Amino acid sequence: MLNLVDDGLLTITKVVEKMCHTPAQLYQIDRRGFLRKGYKADLVLVRPGAPWILTDADIRSKCGWSPFEGQTFRWRVEKTFANGHLIYDNGQVDMSYRGEALRFVR
Repeated sequence: MLNLVDDGLLTITKVVEKMCHTPAQLYQIDRRGFLRKGYKADLVLVRPGAPWILTDADIRSKCGWSPFEGQTFRWRVEKTFANGHLIYDNGQVDMSYRGEALRFVR
């Protein structure tokens, strides 16, 4: 999605809307998807203009593979926060923190 920002096809504001706000609203997820007082702080800090290639060593998912392996990305994830807790910091994952279950307001 961020490569589309670089390509001029989307604005960063539109990416946030489509990837954060809209899913939270569509699925009626309680206190998620926005940076607002009283909401859960789920954030990703990315650095533009920091190209890197996804390799097997970078994959952290349980399945152990990605269809994007070998692809060059122009933005690098530096930090990830879940519920305001730093869980990923420049390649290091804090395995001691577990997120909270989502609540739906349907």
